[in-house]
Amino acid sequence: MNQPSNPFNRRNALKGTLALAAAPAIVTSASAQAKVTWRVQSHWPKASGSFNASLVPLAKELEERTKGRFKLTLMGAGEIAKGGEVFNVVRRGVVQMGSTAPSYNPDESELMDQYFGMPGTLREPWEMAHLVKNLGLEAALNEQLKAKGVFMMAEKTYPTELVLKKKIKAGDDLSRIKVRSAGNLIDYLSAAGFVPQRIDGPELYQALATGVIDGAHWGAAVGALSMKLWEVAKFQMKPPILLANDVYVINLDAYNKLPEDLRGIFHGLLEERYFRRTVAYQHEEAQATNSGVSKMGLELVPFPDDVQKRMAQASKDILAKDMQKGAKAKEMGERLLGLMKDLGYV
Repeated sequence: MNQPSNPFNRRNALKGTLALAAAPAIVTSASAQAKVTWRVQSHWPKASGSFNASLVPLAKELEERTKGRFKLTLMGAGEIAKGGEVFNVVRRGVVQMGSTAPSYNPDESELMDQYFGMPGTLREPWEMAHLVKNLGLEAALNEQLKAKGVFMMAEKTYPTELVLKKKIKAGDDLSRIKVRSAGNLIDYLSAAGFVPQRIDGPELYQALATGVIDGAHWGAAVGALSMKLWEVAKFQMKPPILLANDVYVINLDAYNKLPEDLRGIFHGLLEERYFRRTVAYQHEEAQATNSGVSKMGLELVPFPDDVQKRMAQASKDILAKDMQKGAKAKEMGERLLGLMKDLGYV
């Protein structure tokens, strides 16, 4: 029996996963002996919390569930590629899989920015999970990526918060504050008055420490703690500026060449771990924040009202502009707006 070439057909994926759970997989003797090792290029440095809490356990669980037949060789940012380069090395088959942020490659699909997350829209991780998995955003994105030979699956949804070296207050001139950013958050923070800069993860701490930038976002508390940003930037801004998705990008040809049982286990594990990681990450955020405040002199600071007003208007403008990218961007944007209306946000 041939596995459908479309791995993001949710009905088939669910049926396959349930079948695997309900009964032993029926495989040929050849496929039962097949062993696979994939190389995985991460956009996370090996020091990052997500590398150790996401990729390392994924590799361990996959090896356990396949009884050693499917292994992942993990590489930290920059070993072969970093940032936006990860998408391309996976597409070319240099590696079979990578972790990335959709914001690094916005031109690969009209839906990429919405898949990363729209600033100032959704407020709780479950809302993004619902949009991505149940309201069709991930499936629609992957229909567009199919021609490029890759597909994506969300790794987790997490809050994104800005850390600054100096406290700001109402009326401050923000045009002198350079902050590391990416994707549509560049427009969002620019509208608020900041001066966004593009800097990859491995250079982030040094850029903050030497004054190249005055602030940054790398996730929220977990990211800031694991990257040691609070050593040089003591002010964490509230509320979050974005609910974002980290994702896996997977070479479609490599995926389709997997033995059928390994394919089902792999796909099901990624789906399962997305929900587990998204929930667990919220607990980790609380723990990291408590540690920062009690042990590292971290101060939680609300954005001034005038800045929040500019951000609110920027959020509307960014989504409206994004929905002009194409028919699917408009359709998915309307689903996002519908969800926000149901939740009382608009």
